[in-house]
Amino acid sequence: MRATAVRRTALAACAVSLTLLATACGGSSDTEAEGGKADQGGATSGSSSAPTTSAPTTSAKALTAAELETVSLKQGDVAGHKITKTGPDDEIPEGGVTVDKAACLPVAHAMYGVAQKGSAATAKRKVLSEPKKADTKKPAGDLTDGDVEDVLRAAFDVTSTFIALHAYEGTAGPDTFVALRKAAADCAGGFTATVGGEPQKVVSVTEEKATGGDESAAWTLTAAGDGGDQFPISLVALRKEGTVATFYSVNVAAVTGRSVKLTGPTEVVAAQAKKLG
Repeated sequence: MRATAVRRTALAACAVSLTLLATACGGSSDTEAEGGKADQGGATSGSSSAPTTSAPTTSAKALTAAELETVSLKQGDVAGHKITKTGPDDEIPEGGVTVDKAACLPVAHAMYGVAQKGSAATAKRKVLSEPKKADTKKPAGDLTDGDVEDVLRAAFDVTSTFIALHAYEGTAGPDTFVALRKAAADCAGGFTATVGGEPQKVVSVTEEKATGGDESAAWTLTAAGDGGDQFPISLVALRKEGTVATFYSVNVAAVTGRSVKLTGPTEVVAAQAKKLG
């Protein structure tokens, strides 16, 4: 995996997983985090459909930066997840993302949280699901090779989600949402996005089912790694009046070659949709 933002997200999640690895060896837990196991509001695979919108009949007034911060997720809003604000290293300017197919740029921008024309304010969050504990009560010294693999699989089964909320004036929010859906449909056969001079190949874009906000959409992006290995990326978008939220999720276990199913951060999306009203 080469794209800088994707790699940074996965490595950050990986570091947290390793920090909590000792805890994962401590036996089974009655209460386990569910990050990375739920879908986008009951997502099922399907072919992309023609973009539609439930755009408001009157122009929306954009939320201010302070208002966006108020409606953004905070630690404690989603059980079993760590929520933090993004920092300067997470910021990618509009010109910092290029694509080999111009029609796919809105999808690449959504992946990396880049605002579209008409954005008046932005708020971003990083959300990390807590790793599950392996189902073993053995002391560390008694673990077999199989036990160790189970512990590692559980520790790395962590989903990292990057959320970007952009507030738009007038009809720019609905227009942005329609443009994203159209781009995803047009780019079902894949594209390559380059960030910081590092390319990330997306092999396919498959639309999924999603609910929330005034309108919502979700996709599974199949990405290719350095050695030709493939891993899933979840991309969810929802609009509430003039605010468009995007959720870009990767699972550390999937990126590191372990077999897991990534179908989207349902609890995270639902919590954010609720705060947007």
